Amino acid sequence: MKKTSKYSPGHWSEPVYGLLREHQIRQVAMVPDAGHAQLISLCEADKTMSVVRLTSEEQGVSLLAGAWLGGEKGILLMQSSGVGNCINMLSLSTSCQLPLLILVTMRGDHAEFNPSQVPMGNATEAVLAAMGVIVRRADTPEDVVAEVSGALSMAYHTSRPMAVLIGQKVTGAKDFHKLSQGDFE
Repeated sequence: MKKTSKYSPGHWSEPVYGLLREHQIRQVAMVPDAGHAQLISLCEADKTMSVVRLTSEEQGVSLLAGAWLGGEKGILLMQSSGVGNCINMLSLSTSCQLPLLILVTMRGDHAEFNPSQVPMGNATEAVLAAMGVIVRRADTPEDVVAEVSGALSMAYHTSRPMAVLIGQKVTGAKDFHKLSQGDFE
């Protein structure tokens, strides 16, 4: 029996990965997340990119500030629940006028099963905006590519923090029944 890939061809992460290469992104900071799994795999396979697994999302803000000061561009990948961990650290990018691009896979969004994810999911955009981060939202795979393209340009040409929120209509809602039976895909 032929084994099929768990990743679908034509997934939004493929053109986004192409944009990261085009914009010479060299540092990828992330806390592992199923919504970013295919993009993470593509970046890990790229010998020109350094993928750094974080213990907390706020570490990514300072890591990418250092990368920028050292002459490299980077991107921070996280889930919306991690935005709350970054609130204070986001002031580094805004007060020092350092570019920062954050791709946020949303929880507490379309068809969410976990009530604990809803508060931060609902607050994510407002929290980021309150900290001076320019926020864009993508609810279709095509939106993801367009918004990431624009955000890469804007962040690195204007030295501002940007976030693209990738809705659960794109990443898919988790299914509690599957998770309770150990199916984590």
